[in-house]
Amino acid sequence: MRQFYEEWSRDLESLTAVSEIKEDKSLTVVSEIDTLQLVKNKELQGEKFDIDYFLSLGFTHHMIIIRKAKTLPERIFYIRQAVENKWNKEVLAAQIDAGLFSKRSNLPNNFTKTIPSAKQALMAIQMFKDEYLLDFINVEELGARDKSDIDEKVVEQEIVQNVKNFIMTFGRDFTFVGNQYHLEIFGEEQYPDLLFFNRELNALVVVELKMGKFKTAYLGQLCAYLKIIDDKVKKPHENPTIGLILCKTVNKEFAEYVIQDYDKPMGVATYRSLADMPEKLRKALPDLSDMRKMLNKADEN
Repeated sequence: MRQFYEEWSRDLESLTAVSEIKEDKSLTVVSEIDTLQLVKNKELQGEKFDIDYFLSLGFTHHMIIIRKAKTLPERIFYIRQAVENKWNKEVLAAQIDAGLFSKRSNLPNNFTKTIPSAKQALMAIQMFKDEYLLDFINVEELGARDKSDIDEKVVEQEIVQNVKNFIMTFGRDFTFVGNQYHLEIFGEEQYPDLLFFNRELNALVVVELKMGKFKTAYLGQLCAYLKIIDDKVKKPHENPTIGLILCKTVNKEFAEYVIQDYDKPMGVATYRSLADMPEKLRKALPDLSDMRKMLNKADEN
C-alpha cells in the first residue's frame, strides 16, 4: 500500500483536478486542459488518463503495472487496456512483458494544434493507427502482375470491393461515403481517393492512398481537399474534416516535423498488403480459395 501511494500520489495530483460543475463539488475529474498540455509536451505520448478506469482496476492489477511499467504513459496505457479488455492478472503481466506499449500507434499528426477541442484532439489521436494491415489486398490475385505495376487506383478498387474488411481494419464507427468523391470549386474538379464518416469523432475523414514513400507534396494536396470539403460538404453540426495519408513507407520524425505547418487536421500512416507479410506468416494463413469454399459451404448449411 505504501508503494502504491508513493508511486501515484504526485502523478495523481498533477493529472486530476476537482470539478465545480456539480453543486456538491465532490466530482473528481481529469483536467482536460492539463491533459492536452501534457500530450503537447509529449509527456503522456498520446495517452489519455481516465479517473474512472483508474478507480475500477483491482489492486493486484495496479501493483503489477507499478512493478513492471516504469513510466507514467506506460501505466496509463496498461490501466486503460486492462479495463477495456477485461484482462486477468496473468494476461496483463504477459502483455507488459511483451512490450505492447512500445508497439502502439505512433501516428505523425498535427491534431492537438488544429483541432480546437482538447477532447476531440485526444479522441483523434487514439482513433488512428500508424500502420494498417490490408491483408485482403492480394497482388497474386490481381492478374499475376508484378508488384511494381500495382498503382493507387488498383489498391483503391480493392479497398472499395472489400470495404467491410477495410472498415474493420480501420477502426470502430466508420461509415463509407464514397471513392473518387467529386469536388468542384471555381471550375476546378478534385477527386479525393476515399471518404468516410466517423460517428464518434462526428467528422468526415479523407484517406489518400500513395504507393511509394511519403512526400511533402501529399500534405498540400490533402490540405486542399479538406478545405473544399469543409466549405462545401461538411454539415454545420459536424466537426472539421480529418485527413489521413496512407503510404507504403514514411520517416515519422520528418513527417511529424513538416505536418505542423498545416492548419488542417492531418496524419500520416503506412499500410501493408498480403504480399508484404513475411513468407513464413503468409504460408501459415489458409489459402483464399479454400477459405471461400469453406465459407460457401457454411452458408449452404
